[in-house]
Amino acid sequence: MDITIHYAFLPQTDPDAALAFYRDTLGFEVRNDVGYEDMRWITVGPPNQPATSIVLQPPAADPGITEDERRTILELIAKGSYAGVTLATDDLDGLFERLQARGADVVQEPTDQPYGVRDCAFRDPTGNLIRINQAG
Repeated sequence: MDITIHYAFLPQTDPDAALAFYRDTLGFEVRNDVGYEDMRWITVGPPNQPATSIVLQPPAADPGITEDERRTILELIAKGSYAGVTLATDDLDGLFERLQARGADVVQEPTDQPYGVRDCAFRDPTGNLIRINQAG
């Protein structure tokens, strides 16, 4: 059996800021941009991996969520403790310098972790934690 990751979902509270970060700062391509009423779902991904995408979705868009749940989700997003993703690159230091030069919100500079990876971390405009590992 062959299983791959096709889509991962991250919340976005400002579609234009999210688009600028993932497209212009990270260099992902836009694969889809769908609006419905006052909401937008933006699908992005690395140009060399057309089968793997991240969908930047409006938070708490599920109609089954209560107003209290929606408020809690938005509070967690605002604190930066709701969602995240880990990416990998073969040039961590070069990517870190590029992202920092483009104004990305640095959380952690490249560091050798005690659990065996070298990584750095940023926050996207919504507050999602973006960790980037040095690929082996």
